[in-house]
Amino acid sequence: MKKGNSRWYWIVSAGLGLLVTAFFFISPALNAQEISSFQEERLIRTFRQVFDFIQDNYVDEVDPEVLIEGALKGMFESLEDPYSAYLDTEDMRSLTDTTSGEFGGVGLYINKVLPDEERPEIQEWVEVVSPIEGTPAFRAGMRPRDLIVEIEGDSTVELSIDEVVDRLRGEPGSDVVITVLRGERRFPVTLTRAIIQIPVVRYGGIRDEIGYIRIIQFTPLTAEKTEEAILDLEEQGYRDLIIDLRTNPGGLLAAAIDTADLFFDDGLVVGTAGRVASENQVFYARQGRVVEDSARVVVIINEGTASAAEILAGALKDRDRAVLVGETSFGKGTVQQVRSLGNGGFRLTMARYYTPDEIFIDKAGIEPDVVVEEPEVPEDETEALLTIQSENRIEEFLDASGINVTRTQINGFINRLRAEGFAVNERLLTRLINLELQARRNENPVYDLEYDLVLQEAIDILVEDRVQALIEERDEPRSMSSSPSALPSPRLP
Repeated sequence: MKKGNSRWYWIVSAGLGLLVTAFFFISPALNAQEISSFQEERLIRTFRQVFDFIQDNYVDEVDPEVLIEGALKGMFESLEDPYSAYLDTEDMRSLTDTTSGEFGGVGLYINKVLPDEERPEIQEWVEVVSPIEGTPAFRAGMRPRDLIVEIEGDSTVELSIDEVVDRLRGEPGSDVVITVLRGERRFPVTLTRAIIQIPVVRYGGIRDEIGYIRIIQFTPLTAEKTEEAILDLEEQGYRDLIIDLRTNPGGLLAAAIDTADLFFDDGLVVGTAGRVASENQVFYARQGRVVEDSARVVVIINEGTASAAEILAGALKDRDRAVLVGETSFGKGTVQQVRSLGNGGFRLTMARYYTPDEIFIDKAGIEPDVVVEEPEVPEDETEALLTIQSENRIEEFLDASGINVTRTQINGFINRLRAEGFAVNERLLTRLINLELQARRNENPVYDLEYDLVLQEAIDILVEDRVQALIEERDEPRSMSSSPSALPSPRLP
């Protein structure tokens, strides 16, 4: 073989070798794609065959729209992610009602809960994310993490979250009886439906230079209303802030980002991570803050703080702008898109949120710097409060005493109950009496310093100038977690 030919022989041989090697590396991927596509086509053909067979052979004539709607519902249910669901026409209307700010119901944000390894005894009941202040559920003493196991005697295991919403809504003035599981105790609660008006922001001065802002939910108006509150408090001489996010179920991502922007000039507020490249986004604060750096900030959270509220709390914590007080938040950190589909639509989980310290919120929640929990109520005291409520003893007492009841009269009422054998928790009973009085007087105070232990702690932190010291004591930030969510999406009946 000539030298030139020999050289071309080895070049061609090497090229063929590379092609063969590439074929072995590439062909499995191509084969996998082809197999996946073939399987999808086969499954779709199977679906079509079953659909046609039912249409042609079922004992009664079937509306094809009913069959398709049933199939779509089953498709989303198979994801085992209650955040994702098919939405019929009524469901889409329900979403519109929720964001409109007024509707008939009991005033609860709820989820469909799923069993997990930590709580194997839990069935697919409905979990309370948070009650809305001033509503029937709030006045009845419903709490975050309460489980609604029955509605009018029907198990919620058999009901979808949308069906539960429909059952809890109804004519204002009508009653609905639910069975609540709190810890190991089951008990009935009667809720009288009312027109539910959802406020956005409430605020007021507390004392000295401390202003208080309660952000109730995140709507297109939240950032604007929060800014108005900050500026009004500043004009009145209140410079330090307590931001109360308790029982805030979240809302719009953009509203949370715009609200966080009031505290920052720049930098990351939140990021989203998903399987689709377009869902991997980062959101930064814009230049120009409203809250001055010199203002000290304390944020209050609890188990009812969810979603967009956790985004704000996480940003303020991770960027050392605030101290967090209360309980670990709910842990609802997924992003859903709602798409229209004919007269209905669907919502689908597309990504998960993470904080500036790269902490995924979902299922983990945001941890406070200072833990303040409600004291455990002994079982006999809980039983006593439930009996007092179910027998309308508070209403009867106030009917006789009038709305100008004195502390002496309240103490006398408590003593009479104790004489009857009730194990009275004075703090909680007084709170229930005050809530009933406020309803009768058409009052809705911004805060309750006498009852609110967490708010008392937040005030002490500011008065004792402990904000910076608590920030400096924080542990090293946790690493990013990718554990999937098992929590459902809050709905509002």
